[in-house]
Amino acid sequence: MQECIFCKIAKGDIPAKKVFEDNETVAFLDINPANPGHSLVMPKKHSENIFDVAEGDLHKAMSVVKDIATKLKDNMNASGINVVQNNGRPAGQLVSHIHFHVIPRFPEDNVIISYKRLHMEEKDLDEIVKKLLPPAPKPAEQKKEFHKWDLSEL
Repeated sequence: MQECIFCKIAKGDIPAKKVFEDNETVAFLDINPANPGHSLVMPKKHSENIFDVAEGDLHKAMSVVKDIATKLKDNMNASGINVVQNNGRPAGQLVSHIHFHVIPRFPEDNVIISYKRLHMEEKDLDEIVKKLLPPAPKPAEQKKEFHKWDLSEL
């Protein structure tokens, strides 16, 4: 299997304008940014998406996302930040290596992150809640343990 472009950036085989790097995570400027400072944050270890990334790698990446977002706000005077993470081509994932877009926002910028909002009926929302909640635990069998010295429950 051919190594992905983001793995090559993580290894230093392809140059990137890095804004953070340690042993597990790297952040670099997007070469086609939505706004100046638009950064990509990713674990160095290859995982395709949110479904197969190791918990530790995800936690570390999110910590770096927060740090980069704070620096964009403080040092570039961003008045808002979008954090975007796409999974799969239909969701807009172009590189199959999990990464987070940290996009600084400014008044009257030209960035549009939008979707048409649906109106959902209460019963439809309830059905979705049932699908997303863990199954209710089954009631334990009502089995009393009797001890020979406790005759009051007989």
